[in-house]
Amino acid sequence: MFDFLSDYNDPSLLGAFWMTVKLTAVSGLGSLIWGTLLAAMRVSPVPLMRGFGTAYVNIVRNIPLTVIIIFTSLGLADVFGVTLGASDFKVQGFRLAILGLVGYTAAFVCEAIRSGINTVPMGQAEAARAIGLTFSQTLRLIILPQAFRSVIGPLANVLIALTKNTTVAAAIGVAEAAYLMKAMIENEAQTLLIGAIFAFGFVVLTLPTGLFLGWLSKRLAVKR
Repeated sequence: MFDFLSDYNDPSLLGAFWMTVKLTAVSGLGSLIWGTLLAAMRVSPVPLMRGFGTAYVNIVRNIPLTVIIIFTSLGLADVFGVTLGASDFKVQGFRLAILGLVGYTAAFVCEAIRSGINTVPMGQAEAARAIGLTFSQTLRLIILPQAFRSVIGPLANVLIALTKNTTVAAAIGVAEAAYLMKAMIENEAQTLLIGAIFAFGFVVLTLPTGLFLGWLSKRLAVKR
């Protein structure tokens, strides 16, 4: 089922960008799930959950992504022995990079979703409580569906930023686009040409994503 994730050693240009796509796809899904849970915590009636969500977002957003990615390798893997079930170094690096990207990006996803939650009229939540729905039911059935529709645009910006942020994974040896670009620049004299090729590759990845999600945002916009 997940065979598309199994190739970690393709040294080609397409292989490097394919690794970038895999990092983006898996990290994006994980960030959406964790970010949604954080947003639910931030609007929760339970003070402890609100405090955790607020502290997490405020702390993680103010730590450079490079520090987080390196910590997952040098801290979690080397010091605490956390390998996420991987025995091969490249597989371990890929999984730890995803862990760091998810942990970082989820803070921004959380704030985007929370802004969407704030656009839903309070009267709807009050009506839901009046008919006996719990907080989790109100959030799941009434609030979040409307919130997601209103924040497709901001979430698209987060996804585009995540695509570019995957280059930080090169710091722990993940063979994505930036890692290959560095190796090519070290072995070739045509630095500007190599840089232009990789810049164009990222434009190809991010521009269609932005255009599609922008169109989707307008199509699904909540009319008030």
